[in-house]
Amino acid sequence: MAVRIDQKITGYAVVTPAETARQAAAPAAALADAANDIVQMHERIERPDVLVGNTYKIKSPLVEHAFYVTINDIVLNPGTEHELRRPFEVFINSKSMEHFQWIVALTRIMSAVFRKGGDVTFLVEEMKAVFDPRGGYYKIGGAYMPSLVAELGSIVEHHLKSIGLLHDPEMSPAQRALIAEKRRQYEAREKQSSTADHEEDLAITGDGASFPPSASMCEKCFTKAQVMMDGCATCLNCGYSKCG
Repeated sequence: MAVRIDQKITGYAVVTPAETARQAAAPAAALADAANDIVQMHERIERPDVLVGNTYKIKSPLVEHAFYVTINDIVLNPGTEHELRRPFEVFINSKSMEHFQWIVALTRIMSAVFRKGGDVTFLVEEMKAVFDPRGGYYKIGGAYMPSLVAELGSIVEHHLKSIGLLHDPEMSPAQRALIAEKRRQYEAREKQSSTADHEEDLAITGDGASFPPSASMCEKCFTKAQVMMDGCATCLNCGYSKCG
Protein backbone atom coordinates (compact mmCIF):
# COMPACT_ATOMS: atom_id res chain seq x y z
CA MET A 1 0.00 0.00 0.00
CA ALA A 2 1.32 3.41 -0.95
CA VAL A 3 1.68 5.95 1.87
CA ARG A 4 1.77 9.69 1.13
CA ILE A 5 4.38 11.59 3.18
CA ASP A 6 3.52 15.27 3.63
CA GLN A 7 6.52 16.18 5.83
CA LYS A 8 10.21 16.38 5.11
CA ILE A 9 12.16 13.24 5.99
CA THR A 10 14.96 14.14 8.42
CA GLY A 11 16.20 10.63 9.24
CA TYR A 12 15.35 6.95 9.34
CA ALA A 13 16.19 3.73 11.23
CA VAL A 14 15.93 0.05 10.34
CA VAL A 15 14.01 -2.14 12.78
CA THR A 16 16.23 -5.07 13.66
CA PRO A 17 15.03 -8.52 14.74
CA ALA A 18 16.39 -7.82 18.26
CA GLU A 19 14.26 -4.66 18.51
CA THR A 20 11.20 -6.59 17.35
CA ALA A 21 11.80 -9.26 20.02
CA ARG A 22 12.27 -6.57 22.69
CA GLN A 23 8.97 -4.94 21.78
CA ALA A 24 7.20 -8.31 21.87
CA ALA A 25 8.65 -9.06 25.32
CA ALA A 26 7.46 -5.76 26.78
CA PRO A 27 3.88 -6.97 27.55
CA ALA A 28 5.28 -10.10 29.21
CA ALA A 29 7.57 -7.98 31.35
CA ALA A 30 4.61 -5.84 32.39
CA LEU A 31 2.73 -8.97 33.43
CA ALA A 32 5.76 -10.15 35.40
CA ASP A 33 5.94 -6.82 37.22
CA ALA A 34 2.26 -7.12 38.09
CA ALA A 35 2.85 -10.65 39.42
CA ASN A 36 5.72 -9.36 41.56
CA ASP A 37 3.29 -6.94 43.22
CA ILE A 38 1.20 -9.88 44.55
CA VAL A 39 1.89 -10.31 48.26
CA GLN A 40 2.48 -13.91 49.33
CA MET A 41 2.60 -15.16 52.90
CA HIS A 42 6.04 -14.79 54.53
CA GLU A 43 7.42 -14.31 58.05
CA ARG A 44 8.14 -10.59 57.60
CA ILE A 45 4.45 -9.69 57.28
CA GLU A 46 3.39 -7.81 60.40
CA ARG A 47 0.27 -8.84 62.24
CA PRO A 48 -2.62 -6.45 61.52
CA ASP A 49 -4.79 -5.16 64.33
CA VAL A 50 -7.78 -7.24 63.22
CA LEU A 51 -7.79 -10.81 61.92
CA VAL A 52 -10.67 -13.01 60.77
CA GLY A 53 -11.00 -16.54 62.06
CA ASN A 54 -13.09 -19.44 63.34
CA THR A 55 -13.37 -21.24 66.67
CA TYR A 56 -13.92 -25.01 66.85
CA LYS A 57 -14.92 -27.14 69.84
CA ILE A 58 -13.37 -30.51 70.72
CA LYS A 59 -15.16 -32.71 73.26
CA SER A 60 -13.14 -35.86 73.79
CA PRO A 61 -13.87 -38.71 76.24
CA LEU A 62 -10.15 -38.69 77.06
CA VAL A 63 -10.38 -35.37 78.93
CA GLU A 64 -12.91 -33.87 81.32
CA HIS A 65 -13.17 -30.41 79.77
CA ALA A 66 -13.67 -29.36 76.16
CA PHE A 67 -10.99 -27.74 74.01
CA TYR A 68 -11.69 -24.59 71.99
CA VAL A 69 -9.45 -24.12 68.96
CA THR A 70 -9.30 -20.68 67.31
CA ILE A 71 -7.55 -20.28 63.95
CA ASN A 72 -7.10 -16.70 62.76
CA ASP A 73 -6.41 -15.83 59.12
CA ILE A 74 -4.76 -12.88 57.43
CA VAL A 75 -6.21 -11.52 54.18
CA LEU A 76 -3.54 -10.73 51.57
CA ASN A 77 -4.09 -8.45 48.56
CA PRO A 78 -7.58 -7.43 49.80
CA GLY A 79 -9.97 -6.03 47.25
CA THR A 80 -8.06 -7.42 44.25
CA GLU A 81 -8.45 -10.46 42.06
CA HIS A 82 -5.43 -11.94 43.87
CA GLU A 83 -7.02 -11.79 47.33
CA LEU A 84 -5.81 -14.65 49.51
CA ARG A 85 -6.81 -15.85 52.97
CA ARG A 86 -4.03 -17.64 54.80
CA PRO A 87 -3.79 -19.01 58.38
CA PHE A 88 -1.73 -16.74 60.63
CA GLU A 89 -2.05 -17.98 64.21
CA VAL A 90 -3.80 -20.59 66.35
CA PHE A 91 -4.94 -20.60 69.96
CA ILE A 92 -6.20 -23.51 72.08
CA ASN A 93 -8.09 -22.88 75.30
CA SER A 94 -9.31 -25.35 77.90
CA LYS A 95 -9.93 -25.70 81.64
CA SER A 96 -7.76 -28.84 81.61
CA MET A 97 -4.54 -27.38 83.02
CA GLU A 98 -2.74 -30.71 82.90
CA HIS A 99 -2.39 -30.21 79.14
CA PHE A 100 -1.19 -26.59 79.41
CA GLN A 101 2.49 -27.17 78.50
CA TRP A 102 2.03 -29.16 75.32
CA ILE A 103 -0.88 -26.95 74.23
CA VAL A 104 1.27 -23.82 74.48
CA ALA A 105 4.17 -25.52 72.69
CA LEU A 106 1.94 -26.85 69.91
CA THR A 107 0.17 -23.55 69.27
CA ARG A 108 3.44 -21.61 69.11
CA ILE A 109 4.99 -24.08 66.66
CA MET A 110 1.87 -24.16 64.47
CA SER A 111 1.61 -20.35 64.45
CA ALA A 112 5.30 -20.08 63.48
CA VAL A 113 4.75 -22.51 60.59
CA PHE A 114 1.69 -20.55 59.44
CA ARG A 115 3.60 -17.24 59.45
CA LYS A 116 6.55 -18.80 57.63
CA GLY A 117 4.39 -19.19 54.53
CA GLY A 118 4.73 -21.74 51.77
CA ASP A 119 2.90 -25.06 51.86
CA VAL A 120 1.53 -25.48 55.39
CA THR A 121 -0.83 -28.33 54.51
CA PHE A 122 1.76 -30.92 55.61
CA LEU A 123 0.74 -30.17 59.22
CA VAL A 124 -2.53 -32.01 58.65
CA GLU A 125 -0.98 -35.39 57.85
CA GLU A 126 1.71 -35.04 60.52
CA MET A 127 -0.85 -34.31 63.26
CA LYS A 128 -3.37 -36.91 62.11
CA ALA A 129 -0.64 -39.56 62.31
CA VAL A 130 -0.16 -39.06 66.09
CA PHE A 131 -1.54 -41.98 68.14
CA ASP A 132 -2.35 -41.96 71.84
CA PRO A 133 -0.77 -44.98 73.64
CA ARG A 134 -3.93 -45.18 75.79
CA GLY A 135 -6.03 -45.66 72.66
CA GLY A 136 -8.17 -43.40 70.53
CA TYR A 137 -11.88 -42.72 70.52
CA TYR A 138 -14.87 -42.35 68.22
CA LYS A 139 -16.44 -38.97 67.59
CA ILE A 140 -20.19 -38.57 67.32
CA GLY A 141 -21.05 -40.03 63.94
CA GLY A 142 -18.45 -42.81 64.01
CA ALA A 143 -15.26 -41.09 62.83
CA TYR A 144 -12.27 -42.58 64.63
CA MET A 145 -9.70 -40.25 66.21
CA PRO A 146 -6.43 -41.93 67.30
CA SER A 147 -5.57 -39.03 69.64
CA LEU A 148 -6.40 -35.46 70.66
CA VAL A 149 -3.60 -34.19 68.43
CA ALA A 150 -5.10 -36.13 65.52
CA GLU A 151 -8.44 -34.41 66.07
CA LEU A 152 -6.65 -31.06 66.12
CA GLY A 153 -5.18 -32.07 62.77
CA SER A 154 -8.69 -32.81 61.49
CA ILE A 155 -9.79 -29.35 62.59
CA VAL A 156 -6.85 -27.74 60.79
CA GLU A 157 -7.73 -29.80 57.71
CA HIS A 158 -11.35 -28.63 57.85
CA HIS A 159 -10.23 -25.01 58.22
CA LEU A 160 -7.76 -25.19 55.34
CA LYS A 161 -10.50 -26.63 53.16
CA SER A 162 -12.85 -23.79 54.12
CA ILE A 163 -10.32 -21.14 52.96
CA GLY A 164 -9.37 -23.01 49.78
CA LEU A 165 -5.91 -24.35 50.68
CA LEU A 166 -7.05 -27.98 50.61
CA HIS A 167 -9.61 -29.69 48.41
CA ASP A 168 -11.42 -33.01 48.74
CA PRO A 169 -10.78 -35.43 45.89
CA GLU A 170 -13.86 -35.43 43.72
CA MET A 171 -15.62 -38.76 43.30
CA SER A 172 -16.70 -39.59 39.79
CA PRO A 173 -20.44 -39.93 39.01
CA ALA A 174 -19.88 -43.68 38.64
CA GLN A 175 -18.44 -43.90 42.17
CA ARG A 176 -21.31 -41.89 43.62
CA ALA A 177 -23.83 -44.09 41.82
CA LEU A 178 -22.08 -47.25 43.07
CA ILE A 179 -22.16 -46.07 46.70
CA ALA A 180 -25.83 -45.13 46.41
CA GLU A 181 -26.67 -48.51 44.90
CA LYS A 182 -24.75 -50.42 47.60
CA ARG A 183 -26.54 -48.39 50.25
CA ARG A 184 -29.95 -49.18 48.77
CA GLN A 185 -29.10 -52.88 48.56
CA TYR A 186 -27.94 -53.02 52.17
CA GLU A 187 -30.96 -51.18 53.53
CA ALA A 188 -33.33 -53.39 51.53
CA ARG A 189 -31.63 -56.51 52.86
CA GLU A 190 -31.77 -55.21 56.45
CA LYS A 191 -35.48 -54.41 56.17
CA GLN A 192 -36.17 -57.93 54.96
CA SER A 193 -34.16 -59.60 57.74
CA SER A 194 -35.51 -57.53 60.62
CA THR A 195 -38.93 -56.26 61.63
CA ALA A 196 -37.45 -53.39 63.65
CA ASP A 197 -37.43 -49.91 62.24
CA HIS A 198 -33.94 -49.80 60.76
CA GLU A 199 -33.96 -46.09 60.01
CA GLU A 200 -34.43 -45.14 63.67
CA ASP A 201 -31.33 -47.14 64.65
CA LEU A 202 -28.99 -45.55 62.16
CA ALA A 203 -25.96 -43.68 63.43
CA ILE A 204 -26.07 -40.05 62.30
CA THR A 205 -22.78 -38.53 61.20
CA GLY A 206 -21.74 -34.93 61.52
CA ASP A 207 -22.55 -34.14 57.90
CA GLY A 208 -26.05 -35.59 58.12
CA ALA A 209 -25.30 -38.98 56.54
CA SER A 210 -26.55 -42.09 58.35
CA PHE A 211 -24.93 -45.52 58.59
CA PRO A 212 -25.95 -48.79 60.27
CA PRO A 213 -24.99 -49.07 63.95
CA SER A 214 -23.40 -52.45 63.24
CA ALA A 215 -21.00 -50.96 60.68
CA SER A 216 -17.27 -51.27 61.32
CA MET A 217 -14.60 -48.63 60.82
CA CYS A 218 -13.33 -48.07 57.29
CA GLU A 219 -9.53 -48.15 57.12
CA LYS A 220 -9.52 -45.50 54.40
CA CYS A 221 -11.87 -42.74 55.65
CA PHE A 222 -11.91 -43.80 59.36
CA THR A 223 -15.70 -43.72 59.50
CA LYS A 224 -17.91 -46.45 60.96
CA ALA A 225 -19.63 -47.09 57.66
CA GLN A 226 -18.16 -50.41 56.48
CA VAL A 227 -20.63 -53.25 56.01
CA MET A 228 -20.55 -56.71 54.45
CA MET A 229 -21.98 -56.72 50.93
CA ASP A 230 -21.92 -59.90 48.84
CA GLY A 231 -19.22 -61.36 51.03
CA CYS A 232 -17.01 -58.28 50.81
CA ALA A 233 -16.45 -55.41 53.24
CA THR A 234 -17.69 -52.21 51.54
CA CYS A 235 -17.69 -48.65 52.91
CA LEU A 236 -20.97 -46.79 52.46
CA ASN A 237 -19.19 -43.46 53.00
CA CYS A 238 -16.24 -43.44 50.57
CA GLY A 239 -16.91 -46.55 48.50
CA TYR A 240 -13.71 -48.36 49.52
CA SER A 241 -13.89 -52.12 49.14
CA LYS A 242 -11.34 -54.73 50.19
CA CYS A 243 -12.28 -56.73 47.11
CA GLY A 244 -11.21 -53.90 44.79
